[in-house]
Amino acid sequence: MRSTRRGSTVTAATASPRFTLDSNILVYAVDGGAGLRREAARKIVLAAARLDCWLTFQAISEFYAAVSRKRIVPDALAAERAADWLTAFRCVPVSEQAVRAALLNAVAGRASYWDALLVATAAEAGCTLVLTEDMANGIVLGGVQIHNPFAADGLTDLTRQLLDG
Repeated sequence: MRSTRRGSTVTAATASPRFTLDSNILVYAVDGGAGLRREAARKIVLAAARLDCWLTFQAISEFYAAVSRKRIVPDALAAERAADWLTAFRCVPVSEQAVRAALLNAVAGRASYWDALLVATAAEAGCTLVLTEDMANGIVLGGVQIHNPFAADGLTDLTRQLLDG
């Protein structure tokens, strides 16, 4: 696995679980029209950068594609933010094994191919939790728990506990 986090001291003994963020969290963090979700997502991303959070290259790429296509922010700003996250977080690429696992889970109807690929890649990085609103809250896929971090008034209790480290 390739790590691009500068000066990281993250170890296996970190108190909080290793987790990842789906692209929708990253998109909300920059979307001025997302209301409460924007503020919640910004809190998540800022806190995650100091915790044992790994981003997948897939999530960063999906972020750029989504905000560019929907014109949420100018392309240059989207690219700058994506580059910032490549520096601030440990990042993990997609492997052949992750593609194979995603194909099996997609064919079995457990998740869409792209969601299954994100989860399989995160699992290879040692993540035990994915924060996303795109998959069924509470399911476990490939040993990774899926959690929707958003509550009606901001963040769920589980998300607050995670981010408090």
